[in-house]
Amino acid sequence: MANLKEVKNRINSVVSTQQITKAMKMVAAAKLKRAQDRITMMRPYSQKLSAILQNVSGSEDSSMENPYGEHRPVQRVLIVLVTSDKGLCGAFNSFVVRKARSLMEGKYADLVTAGNLEFLPVGKKGLEYIKRNKLPYNGEFVNLFNPLSFEDSSRAARYIMEAFKKGTYDKVEIIYNEFVNAATQVVNVEQFLPIEKSEEVDKNQASSANDYIYEPSKTYIEEELIPTSLKTQFFKALLDSNASEHGARMTAMDKATENAGELLKDLRLTYNRTRQAAITTEILEITAGAEALAAK
Repeated sequence: MANLKEVKNRINSVVSTQQITKAMKMVAAAKLKRAQDRITMMRPYSQKLSAILQNVSGSEDSSMENPYGEHRPVQRVLIVLVTSDKGLCGAFNSFVVRKARSLMEGKYADLVTAGNLEFLPVGKKGLEYIKRNKLPYNGEFVNLFNPLSFEDSSRAARYIMEAFKKGTYDKVEIIYNEFVNAATQVVNVEQFLPIEKSEEVDKNQASSANDYIYEPSKTYIEEELIPTSLKTQFFKALLDSNASEHGARMTAMDKATENAGELLKDLRLTYNRTRQAAITTEILEITAGAEALAAK
C-alpha cells in the first residue's frame, strides 16, 4: 500500500490538474460563444451564395468564362486538411486525419500510388501529422485561427485558387469538422474546386438559364464576384472548424474535470484507508510494547 506522503502528493497533483481543466473549459466556452455566433451568421449567406454560384455555373451560357468551374479529367488532387493549431480537444483532429486516411486508401488510392495526391495543411496538428507520416504536401498555413479573419483566410484560398487555375490540380477537396453543437461535430468532405454544378436546377430553370441578367457586367462577375464567393466558402469552412474546435475542447475539458473528480474520490478514500491502517499499526505496536513491559 502506498504511504501517506505519496497519496497526498497525488491528491495535490490531481487537484491542480482539475483546476487547470476547469479553467480551460470556461475559456473554451467563452470562445465557443463568439465562434458559434460567427458561423451562425455566416452560414445562411454562404449557402445562398454557393447556390447562386452553382446555378450560374450550371447554366448553358457559354459566354461566361469561369476558370474555377472548369471540369477536367482528375489526374492531380489537392486535399486541404483543416485541423487545429492546439491540442487538448479530444478526437477533433483524429477524426479529420482518419477521414483523410480513408480517402487515401479508398477513393484516391490510384492517385496516391502515382504520386498525384498532395495535401495542404491548415493548422499545426495537420502539418505535424503530414510530416510525421512523410506525406506529400504543398504549402502550409498555420496560426490562421489566432485570430481567424477573412483576410488571412483569403490568403490560403487565393493560393489554392491560383494553383487550380494554373492547372496544377484538377480537383480540390476540403476536409474539416462541421459545427452542429457544442458536443457534436461532423467531419465533412467538401469539393472546393471546380465549382460543382447545381443538381437542383429543373428543366425549366435550365432552359431559361440564358435569361440571367448580369450586373454590373459579366466581366465583373468573372473577375470579382466568383473569386470572392469562393473565398467566402473557404472562410465558412474555417469558421465551422473553429467553432467545432472550441466545442470539442470544452467537452473534453469538462470530461477531464469530471474524471479528475472521480479520481480524487478514489485517492481520498485510499488516503483515509492508508491513514487508518497507519494509526491501527501504531496502536498495535504501542499495545504490544505495553504488554511486553507488563510481562517483565
